[in-house]
Amino acid sequence: MSLKTIHSLHNLKDKRVLLRLDLNVPVENGQVVDAFRIEQSIPTVEYLRQKGAVVIIVAHIEAEEGSSLEVVASYLRKHFPVTFIKEYWTEETKGIVENAKGGSVILFENLRLHEEEKRNDKEFSKRLAEYGDYYVNEAFSVSHRSHASIVGLPLYLPSFIGLRFAKEIEHLSTAAALPHPFLFIIGGAKFETKLPLIEKFLGHADRVFVCGALAHDIFRFQGCEIGKSTVSEVQYDFSKIINNPKVVIPTDVVVTDSHGPCVKKPQDVLHTDTIYDAGPETITKLKTLISEAKGILWNGPVGFCERGFKEGTIECARAISENTTVRSIVGGGDTLAAIEELGIIDKFSFVSTGGGAMLEFLAKGTLPGIVALKRSQRWRWLKFLLS
Repeated sequence: MSLKTIHSLHNLKDKRVLLRLDLNVPVENGQVVDAFRIEQSIPTVEYLRQKGAVVIIVAHIEAEEGSSLEVVASYLRKHFPVTFIKEYWTEETKGIVENAKGGSVILFENLRLHEEEKRNDKEFSKRLAEYGDYYVNEAFSVSHRSHASIVGLPLYLPSFIGLRFAKEIEHLSTAAALPHPFLFIIGGAKFETKLPLIEKFLGHADRVFVCGALAHDIFRFQGCEIGKSTVSEVQYDFSKIINNPKVVIPTDVVVTDSHGPCVKKPQDVLHTDTIYDAGPETITKLKTLISEAKGILWNGPVGFCERGFKEGTIECARAISENTTVRSIVGGGDTLAAIEELGIIDKFSFVSTGGGAMLEFLAKGTLPGIVALKRSQRWRWLKFLLS
């Protein structure tokens, strides 16, 4: 069954909509520095406001500068008035919610300050649900988490998806059918979560370019020294992957040693080296593959962006943006950061708000949050039929 969107909601005047957003954005010097996820949720909030609903936002943040959503509340006020509530269960809070007028927006403090959220505590979900008449999930990027606000709330309220959530499903569902030549670029770390995706898309893509820390695992399997480079704890058998002619891995890498950054072949890496990025030969090869592609799916950085090794990722983003005939679907935190740094986000066919959620949806075609929503909608439909 297809999920019902907020367009299915009628007569919202003064109805309370419990809206789950992903407001986990980077904060520096008390300011939001990357508002992509926030901005993608604004149309849903505005739609609900225009329909006269009381919008009650629940979300989380895990910024290095702190664990409060108050800075995000300040950012949201650029779009509409926001009442920020720190305490969930006080009489004052209940009064604010009960007296809120249609079109108003309330933002609750960080959900993850309550350990019950990650535990998917049923009582916590039930208490949250008391604040709403409806539940709307507009947090695709965390819907791979079995948390109370994702999979618990749909048990207690009529449940729907937001406008952005619907777009995520629409675009990611077509990823396997991208036009050929089809290039799949997969980077970052955590091979255990990405190996199933590589194996799946070997059946769809014409080329699978494996980069980032994922390539280190393959180097190790091939008997190369990987020094102090990031690798998975588990060693995998990559025979089927490296012997597949569709698979492309870096042929040179940027490493750091006692003398600073330099370029080496994988087989020349020393035990004192750390691999941080793809080398120039590899980047040239990747740019050629990108220029020839008609369909590109990209998730995960080419290098270790957090340590400043962004060249491979930046060059990848720029090359895709310059291919004016390609249909491109991209996602992942560092991937998105590179695109935004270049100011070319409008050059891509679709940019997902999800990293891990995008990967899991591509691999399985569903997420725990989607399963919970479908279960809720199915149960309420059966209840309606039997009434």
